[in-house]
Parts: sequence; structure tokens; C-alpha cells
Amino acid sequence: MNIQFILIELEMVMSAQVGDSDKISLIEDFGVRIGGAMGWPPMAGRAAGVLMLSDTPMTLTQLQQALDASKGSVSETTRLLVTTGTVERFKEPGSRQFVFRWRDDAWIGCLQHQLEQTAELLELAQTARTRGSTLAPGQRARFHAMHDYYSFMVGRLEALLAEYTAQVDAARR
Repeated sequence: MNIQFILIELEMVMSAQVGDSDKISLIEDFGVRIGGAMGWPPMAGRAAGVLMLSDTPMTLTQLQQALDASKGSVSETTRLLVTTGTVERFKEPGSRQFVFRWRDDAWIGCLQHQLEQTAELLELAQTARTRGSTLAPGQRARFHAMHDYYSFMVGRLEALLAEYTAQVDAARR
């Protein structure tokens, strides 16, 4: 990664409250830690760090320069971050260009995404259980266990999402 590009871009778009080396260190930590924990490539974690630190929305070109990455790589990365609910893509009034920013409710978006993925797997478990009804008992038991697990997880994630959303809403008031 070209540190000089990061320094130049960060100076342009971020507040000066945190030193450049601290910003770069935070971005690298995001690349490794949040990227790894979320199953994202390091580039997505770094992009999340850049957007989290940015005071203003960033264009694809600005992100590309900040990350010293190709347009295709940054485009794929931003698509992943939008899909996972942490970043939003929009056009500012009067602009023809899309920009990206860290969502104010990113962690709610992240939890919502996890719930949607888990619900999708519950649907698969229901289908597998029905379609596998004529299989051997051991195979049927695996489908039932899968269904039980995802039913449990969907219920818990729904409750967590409701509880966390209420907590965030209360804190904003």
C-alpha cells in the first residue's frame, strides 16, 4: 500500500484530530481485524476504516486514491460494504457522481444483514428437511438439526436487532 497516497487523501478528507500515523494504523487494524472477523478481504476492512474516519462522503476515485487500489477493487469493496449494511451509496444533491459514507446506523445495518443471511439459511434448512424426508434417518437428523439451529438463531437475531435498535434510538433522544 502506498502510504503517501493515504496521507495525502486523509489530509484532504479527514479531520486533524488524530495524527497521520494513528489514522494509518487504525486503517490497517480495520483491514486485518474487522476484515478478518467479518470474513471480508483486508481491502474491505481498510475501506471501512477510511470511511469511518472520513468526515465527508467520498467518491470512488477518492477511495481509490486513499487505498491506493484499482477502480475495480474499490468498486467490488464498496459493493460488499453496502451489501453488509455498513456503508451507504448515494448521490448528493446536484451531483452526478455516487459517493459513499459510513452509515450512522452501520451496526444496525450489520446486524440486519446477519439476520437476513441466517433467515436465508433457515429457508434452505426448511426446504432440505422437506425434500430429504425419504432419506436415511441419520441424514434426516442432520437436516432437522440444521433447521433447529437456524430457527433458534433467527429468533435470537430478531430479538437482538429489536433490542439493539431500541437502545440506539434511546441514546439518540
